[in-house]
Amino acid sequence: MSLTPSARVTDEATLERLYGTPAAPSVVKEVRRLTPSYRAFVEASPFLVLATAGPEGLDCSPRGDAPGFVRVHDDATLLVPDRRGNKRIDSLRNVVRDPRVALLFLVPGVDETLRVNGRAAITTDPALCESFAVGGHAPRTVLVVEIETVYFQCARALVRSGLWDPARRVARETLPTAGTMLREASGGREDGEAYDRDLPERLRATLY
Repeated sequence: MSLTPSARVTDEATLERLYGTPAAPSVVKEVRRLTPSYRAFVEASPFLVLATAGPEGLDCSPRGDAPGFVRVHDDATLLVPDRRGNKRIDSLRNVVRDPRVALLFLVPGVDETLRVNGRAAITTDPALCESFAVGGHAPRTVLVVEIETVYFQCARALVRSGLWDPARRVARETLPTAGTMLREASGGREDGEAYDRDLPERLRATLY
């Protein structure tokens, strides 16, 4: 895509002229520790998006489990179990090399989101990992997030998207299946039909 050079924004001063001064609530809501309300949001959330950065670039990865799966250790520390996934460990590779992380918490039916920025470390502490076990399966590691800033994001984005509106739910069959996407991305090397056929059992067997 070709952009008109004169329309390209390249400095903060131009941005500030375009958008003006932030309203006071958008500034004072940012704090360095969990407030009681922020803690309640974390404990009610079954889903977050984890952003990390590394030498190869950025990564943004979903994390989810039963509400409260992220444990509040204290008002400046969160504990996030690393449940089974595809073993790419992109996020964890990044954390090892650059501890900066950002988390975005969502709660179904709630239009506000909660944002946490901080630094993370990865631990294999046996007792801690075992404390997160589900069905006898403990995570291999736990992410320890030291909070640097935390604040809620206003509802506009989710209101505009209608994310929780049942009338806007997309029928799964109207989009490509996981197997179809895999077959296309692999140039036909992977059997998409077999992937889709085996997926329900694979999910059941490897969820934890």
